[in-house]
Amino acid sequence: MKNNEYEVIVVGASNAGGMAAAAAAEKGAKVLVIDKAGSAGYLYRETIAALHSKAQTKAGVSVDRNELVNFLSTFNQGNVDQNLLNIWADNSSEMMDWLDDEILRPHGAYIQATPDAYYETERNRAFPTGNEVTAPDGKYWQMGYGDWVIAKAEELGAEFAWRTKLEKLIVENGRVVGVNVKDVKTNKMTTVKATKGVILCTGGYGSNKALMQKWNPLGLKTNVYTDSQRDDGSGIVAAMEVGAAKDEEPASIVFNRGAVPTATNTDDFYEVDLTPPDDPGYLWLGSYPMLKVNLNGERFFNESAPYQFQMNAASKQPGYLSAMIWTEKTMSDENLRKYHTLGCSRLGFPGIFTGDEARKEVNDRLSEGLVQKADTIKELAEKLGLPVVNLQNSVTRYNEMVAADKDDDFGKESYRLEPVTEAPYYGAIVGGRLLATLDGLRVNSKMQVLNKQGEVIAGLYAAGNCSGGFFWGSYPDHVPGLTASHALTFGRLAGKYIAEA
Repeated sequence: MKNNEYEVIVVGASNAGGMAAAAAAEKGAKVLVIDKAGSAGYLYRETIAALHSKAQTKAGVSVDRNELVNFLSTFNQGNVDQNLLNIWADNSSEMMDWLDDEILRPHGAYIQATPDAYYETERNRAFPTGNEVTAPDGKYWQMGYGDWVIAKAEELGAEFAWRTKLEKLIVENGRVVGVNVKDVKTNKMTTVKATKGVILCTGGYGSNKALMQKWNPLGLKTNVYTDSQRDDGSGIVAAMEVGAAKDEEPASIVFNRGAVPTATNTDDFYEVDLTPPDDPGYLWLGSYPMLKVNLNGERFFNESAPYQFQMNAASKQPGYLSAMIWTEKTMSDENLRKYHTLGCSRLGFPGIFTGDEARKEVNDRLSEGLVQKADTIKELAEKLGLPVVNLQNSVTRYNEMVAADKDDDFGKESYRLEPVTEAPYYGAIVGGRLLATLDGLRVNSKMQVLNKQGEVIAGLYAAGNCSGGFFWGSYPDHVPGLTASHALTFGRLAGKYIAEA
């Protein structure tokens, strides 16, 4: 750090933090960004939700604002601040267009609108909200564009202090006026003042087992991996130490793609993923609604639903895990395409999943013993540690309904009924992959952090996954790119508001 006083201090340089820094600097504020890691550009997400972006307008994609906001509120049973949903809906396109014009296009990349979001039942209600950060060749995501956001913020005058960790917020006369930080290499402590205030963009708490046990104990059991190794909850804790209020119930974004060894006990299996580049146990195919059974070998829910519903349903079953059953034929491009999945699991661009990648990943997990392959259902059940007769009966019953083109047991759409009749058969024991916790600090419409009385804590702002009021319970993944957009949009707003304070 070049100075011991700035106007604005942003804690965290990922999606919300980078956008906050750029927005505040764009308004002329003297900005310092601290981040406990050595980089953050790789963390920026490539599918970003918006309403009425220029790319969507050009593609003829239209989503009704009130229809979507009411869907989100209903999905979360009203356990959200609908004012925040409105603010996101009304500001997402400005953020999206700024990112397109100021960050991507100068590098040859651009935003491409997702053209559709196929669904047939209300259970799978979906919206074409995705804006894809597209590489110059137009065929794939532009990975790592976050480095360009950070470079833009630096160009605008923001300073970045890497490997610098927030320890405490400094409060004087009821106002947050700075931070105590630690150099993670030397452990040297430094006090830095902020005349306008501090924006917390520190993410959630998924890698902190103690906080998971305190705030989301069921999530600790239903998730077997967390892909959020940076998310230690430090920003949330620091704010609560100065009186901030936090959401009282957990919220999270979870993928049903965590393959684990047979006989895994979820009470003691919770691995912190070191992505990138390592993805232990990753099974992308888990997000396809194929036949899934509990550890007794019995089908127990409609597999066709938002990803996280699988872990919710499994939490009511013994062992909190599921077994996924499929065949070689299922993995053909033709059959995978029939499932019409959304977002990153969608087959082919604007998703990034391909049949070749699916088949390679299954073979990789086979070599690790996390996927099993067999010539009979009996053999597969034995390899997966499932009751043989139960699994045989479940598969027989499932195939009868597939042949009848009607799921009389749980009502899965017929286009997602795929027979399990031809060897070789495949199976895996799967649980959740926690991408991020989403319950966070309560904020108002200007991203200012609130205390338990609903009063503003002067000088303290929050954006991204450490801010709350926007999500509850399960993540609505049929609104592709919503978490990323929440972080980017509210980060940009927080930067603007604090600079104008």
